[in-house]
Amino acid sequence: MPSPDDQPQRAILHVDMDAFYAAVEQRDDPQLRGLPVIVGGTGRRGVVATASYEARRFGVGSAMPTAQARERCPDGIFLPPRMARYAEVSAQIFCIFREFSPEVEGLSLDEAFIDVSASRKLLGTPMAMAQALKEKIRQRCQLACTVGVASNKLLAKLASGLGKPDGIRQITADQASAVIAVLPIQQLWTVGERTAERLQAAGIHRIGDLQQASATTLHRLLGPRGESLRRLALGLDERPVVVDREEKSIGAEETFERDLSSLDQALTMLMRLTEKAAARLRASDHLAAVVQLKLRKPPFVTQTRQRQLKPPLADTALLYACARELLETWWAAQRRPALRLLGVSFELVGAQTQQADLFGAKPTSLSLEDQINARFGQGGLVHARGLPAKFGPKG
Repeated sequence: MPSPDDQPQRAILHVDMDAFYAAVEQRDDPQLRGLPVIVGGTGRRGVVATASYEARRFGVGSAMPTAQARERCPDGIFLPPRMARYAEVSAQIFCIFREFSPEVEGLSLDEAFIDVSASRKLLGTPMAMAQALKEKIRQRCQLACTVGVASNKLLAKLASGLGKPDGIRQITADQASAVIAVLPIQQLWTVGERTAERLQAAGIHRIGDLQQASATTLHRLLGPRGESLRRLALGLDERPVVVDREEKSIGAEETFERDLSSLDQALTMLMRLTEKAAARLRASDHLAAVVQLKLRKPPFVTQTRQRQLKPPLADTALLYACARELLETWWAAQRRPALRLLGVSFELVGAQTQQADLFGAKPTSLSLEDQINARFGQGGLVHARGLPAKFGPKG
């Protein structure tokens, strides 16, 4: 019987779609191809979700304030996100992932780990699978991705980062220590801002510095966690790919250029956010068990209000009715009500089960509203309550 040391190494792919939201927009509208497309909040207080590589040349990046992005890229095409559309394309991409292995761990709509260890006899080397996967996504979805190949999740994710954009990068076990030694410590899994500051204050700036640090130094800086971090710095990671990792909640939020000072304004925005989040909810084939509001008063006081839904729901109008009641109750309790940010989210319960119709058509949880907006763009069909005051009814 072979010993564990004789067993073949795991083969892990980390797939990361390139500028996913912006790439979908450019694919759906050929006139946007080659232009600096920036997807995210479009107001002064908005935040960039994704920027195309044409926009990144101007220094625009994810999580950057929209106002700063406009300064850096004044000729950029700024678009609000179409989450229902992105969820639809993501589902197509994940179907391709599962053609290579059932062991897929989704990290977001555009990113996943795939354990292809058991697929090697049938589909070839991990590098061959990475190339085939990229080609299938390009042919079927007309989108580019980057694939990292390694024996564990840590190295596979680092490899995809090094391979950006539209590339394939492999880090083998014997290369790992040297390849990642030159990377900043912030790129190491579990090293957040505070940990990085503590390490940098001690002269540890790159992963290689962490590799060379003594156990005593790391214990003094980080306590028992120091040794596990050093193992990661050496490229050692035993975490398995966790199959069917599901989102626990779906939501949408927006920060406003000017604080919302009237209830009617807030209700209009609440409907828009509910429409967006409910479309994603149905696209994921789930129901909402809890509706929660995120309410930020100026200058920066954040509160939440939530309510359990019995039975769970996915209908926009019913979800909005519950969210509206929460907002109106909160508004009435404020001395000087105003909102800098408003968000709505839904805690999820299991996938909906639907029977095919009498004609054998494939069932779908997408509403007619979702299907129209997926075809013609988010906002093609909206609830009147979400329209600006001069168009939409009050109440």
